[in-house]
Amino acid sequence: MEKLNVTYRRRIEQVIEYINNNLDQSLTLNQLAQVACFSPYHFHRIFVAVTDETVNNFTNRMRLEKGVRLLKFSKVSVLNIALETGFSSAATFSRSFKQYFGLTAMEFRKKGNLRNSKIGKDLHLVKPYLAAMNVSKDQQNFHIKLKTLPRRRVAFIRVMNSFRKRVVLQAYERMITWAKRIGIYDSETIFGMSLDDIMTTPKSKYRYDVCMPIPNTLVVQADFISTMYIPNCKYATTLVSGDINRVTAAFYYLYEGWLINSSYEPEHQQAIEIFRDKDNVCNWDHFELELCIPIKSF
Repeated sequence: MEKLNVTYRRRIEQVIEYINNNLDQSLTLNQLAQVACFSPYHFHRIFVAVTDETVNNFTNRMRLEKGVRLLKFSKVSVLNIALETGFSSAATFSRSFKQYFGLTAMEFRKKGNLRNSKIGKDLHLVKPYLAAMNVSKDQQNFHIKLKTLPRRRVAFIRVMNSFRKRVVLQAYERMITWAKRIGIYDSETIFGMSLDDIMTTPKSKYRYDVCMPIPNTLVVQADFISTMYIPNCKYATTLVSGDINRVTAAFYYLYEGWLINSSYEPEHQQAIEIFRDKDNVCNWDHFELELCIPIKSF
């Protein structure tokens, strides 16, 4: 039964990756069922069981959350954002945006936050971390470099509802134990990826991947490990040393201080946090990280 559950999870993860990479396309149930290798009837039931959302609700939420990022961090018109996120017109995008968030796309673009929106109560509270931040001061503290990371194969453990106590830390411990057992721990980096936006995604839906690059030829036999390819991508990066407040300040500066004043906009990939001190990955009182946000030119 455990083997069967692993198969279901991995097939649905493939569908989620497919959805995220094709949000500008019209996605049918039959098409997604083929990606998962299930019949359409069974696929929908399995998708709901694994994600706790219908296919339509999940896809619509991903489109709208991408729309939020583009509205906030790019100068793209509402029409082009609508088309890039799979809506047929600016009007249909704006209507769906208001139904889901409780304010219009243009209202959000002016205000820049969802705290007082329809779903604001379901978001993770980050205000305590942001209270002491100062963009001009952070500009001196966080030096930004641009780098391109090549396409690479990674092993990952996906954590659902990842704000639960210790679940992400336990995933890191499990990944490290596995990497040491198969002999790749010393030669590879370890990094994390938040798949969702802390300012946009309800807490219970938030997902986090614990990742490690692996050789293309490595056969992964552990049931709790999945694999994927991360495409070639340019990143804006900064080094951070300190506690969780310091890490949050660095991410905040990357987006709110640097990105919105740069000649770049966010690429549709995940930000990553690379651990520079692997032996202390599980010491969350102090972090040594390289933070990387995906970017592309306007």
